[in-house]
Amino acid sequence: MINADPQELAKFGDLAHRWWDVESEFKPLHQINPLRLDWIASYCPLAGKTVLDVGCGGGILTDSLARRGANALGIDLSTKPLRVAQLHAMEAGTENVEYREIAVEALAAERPASFDAVTCMEMLEHVPDPGSVVQACADLVKPGGWVFLSTLNRNAKSFALAIVGAEYILKMLPAGTHEYARFLRPSELAQFCRNAGLELQASRGLTYNPLTQRYSLGSDTDVNYLLACRKPA
Repeated sequence: MINADPQELAKFGDLAHRWWDVESEFKPLHQINPLRLDWIASYCPLAGKTVLDVGCGGGILTDSLARRGANALGIDLSTKPLRVAQLHAMEAGTENVEYREIAVEALAAERPASFDAVTCMEMLEHVPDPGSVVQACADLVKPGGWVFLSTLNRNAKSFALAIVGAEYILKMLPAGTHEYARFLRPSELAQFCRNAGLELQASRGLTYNPLTQRYSLGSDTDVNYLLACRKPA
């Protein structure tokens, strides 16, 4: 069984041609990308590192990791976004970046302990078994390496802001992008990390100001949040 929801894959596949349009449904990803990239690099300087981006979609983060000097591999199970990512890399002349259509669990069996860092951003809330993804990320990273995760918290505030506000009022995302029941509390994700043998190093919240239309990193993890974990050396 592949740990993926066919409806989720189809949903993002249908939007693939808009992935690199900074004014499209993917505008929020373009806006938060510099923040999360700098946050990752603050723990794991990227130059010369081998980095895996799980659930890479059209390659917004993967491309940026490569441009920071990493040897970056992006993986996904949605064919169309991967083709968009490959085309963008060719058009932009991005070096040291590769894309594969493969499940993270399958790659973990193929290449255990192969990466200096593994990122899995805005993906865990779209899969049936997020714990399996976290375990695979832990298996893929080298001892002493980093795993960076981000997802959405599950509470009334996140439902109001991430679904009602972002999808239906502000129209920042297509209606139906997220399913509230799949959101993960930080305590739940932290438990997945511990079960996978990872040590939690830091957490940050990602907040949006609708007046300035800007995102920022801070201590508020009520809606979007990021975790930095390390595999014991």
